[in-house]
Amino acid sequence: MRFDRSSAATERPRWRQLTRKPALLAAAALIATGALGLMLGNNVPLAVAETATQQTIETPYGRAPLSFADLVAKVSPAVVSINVKGDVKVADNDMQIPGMPDLPEDNPLYDFFKQFRKGMPQAPAKPSPSLAQGSGFFITPDGFVVTNNHVVEDAEDITVTLDSGDKYPAKLIGSDPRTDVALVKVNAPGKTFPFVEFSSKTPRVGDWVLAVGNPFGLGGTVTAGIISAHNRDIGSGPYDYLQIDAAVNRGNSGGPSFDLDGNVIGMNTAIFSPSGGNVGIAFAVPAALVKEVVSELQSHGTVDRGWLGVVIQNVTDDIADSIGMAEAKGAMITKVTEDGPAAKEDLKPGDVIVEVNGDKIADSRDLARKIAELNPATDVNLAIVRYGEKRDVTMKLGTFPSNKQLAALEEDKPDAGQQMKDLGLSLAPATKFPGAGENGVVITEVDPESDAADKGLKPGDVILAVAGVNVSNPADVAAGVKKAIDGAKSDKDTVKVLMQVKTGDQTRFVALSLKKA
Repeated sequence: MRFDRSSAATERPRWRQLTRKPALLAAAALIATGALGLMLGNNVPLAVAETATQQTIETPYGRAPLSFADLVAKVSPAVVSINVKGDVKVADNDMQIPGMPDLPEDNPLYDFFKQFRKGMPQAPAKPSPSLAQGSGFFITPDGFVVTNNHVVEDAEDITVTLDSGDKYPAKLIGSDPRTDVALVKVNAPGKTFPFVEFSSKTPRVGDWVLAVGNPFGLGGTVTAGIISAHNRDIGSGPYDYLQIDAAVNRGNSGGPSFDLDGNVIGMNTAIFSPSGGNVGIAFAVPAALVKEVVSELQSHGTVDRGWLGVVIQNVTDDIADSIGMAEAKGAMITKVTEDGPAAKEDLKPGDVIVEVNGDKIADSRDLARKIAELNPATDVNLAIVRYGEKRDVTMKLGTFPSNKQLAALEEDKPDAGQQMKDLGLSLAPATKFPGAGENGVVITEVDPESDAADKGLKPGDVILAVAGVNVSNPADVAAGVKKAIDGAKSDKDTVKVLMQVKTGDQTRFVALSLKKA
């Protein structure tokens, strides 16, 4: 690179000029401050406010922290790392190589390590101890710690590590898989711990948030961001989550997110991550919900919720049209759980629950929340729509079962080519297909240009009912279609045919469009 002396000679006097005239620097700073005042708006002067906890800069839009250091110093002692010892089953394949991850058969490295494994001792097909790590936080001075249920679920041994490095044994007081909240008690008689409180305010989108936790087992780690959104549905139940963009990774589960006052606004519980690492989308259980659940766990060790004993789905515009509903509101029953509360009453698949105790139901999640708010053994009044006719049902709620009980109850028994050209389907009795069951008809082919294909139907799906008529052969399907056409109240050229369809273990309703003859 060529050194240009003329350029250097030109630059040197400029540097000297600035150092010789500090008055010019002061003037420049004054002008810059005035410019910043213009950008922020002249209604509020720019100022730095010192509080007992941290320095903030006041703007027309509220506080902006100059540093989170004081806030971190205030809350970090109450945040803990949680180490859990338990048992896990080894993988079913033979790729358990010490120090290497379990590799599925479709992994590009599977064949390579399979060759590597030849001649080596096989991993024992028995439980082996495992260690898991997460985060939590003290909510009382006597040692109650809040964390995620999935951090301590099935734990045999729990150890809580403080910010100072001190370690204490702990026991599980209670957990709630529905909200992924658990309560742990540290065993340290006479010891007083630093603790934090839940915020009573509803955080706004754009508010600062500080996440503290134990990512990847590194120990106390702090990240900052904002509240990105409210009321996020992450597919894990009827409850809504806060979305934040503070960096959250594996091990942060159960850790708190704080507002600028040092109060907990949420408990970090999940991330959206195609790669497994932080991509700026994390989800936290809102403080109000955590506080409510923790209160129940502290008193009873469990959270009891009302239960209808039904599987439900949202009502689409097509489904509403097919059963004569004016709007797509309510929750449609796709299955009535055997021996559940609804099975003892006049509730059937295809019914749409539109009201609970006089309150209108917007969708399936709204129904789930409303029922969960009621106590077991409570009498509840339901308004349902059955193929266009509204009726009332009074029933007594059951107790929402545990995950294992629910899985056993909802385990489907095996229920469920003549071509239905108008529907774009080829069908055959389910009895002709081993494992398909005694009822229903199996879809053997789907016209890719049909509405059935657009609605997600595929070969192997089992149609259980058409327009409320149970089917066991293609002729029954035709009868159900005829019923739908004859009962159509619309003058439109097409009619919506409602079908109950089973895909694997899941049952749902689909409304197919069919042109009138």
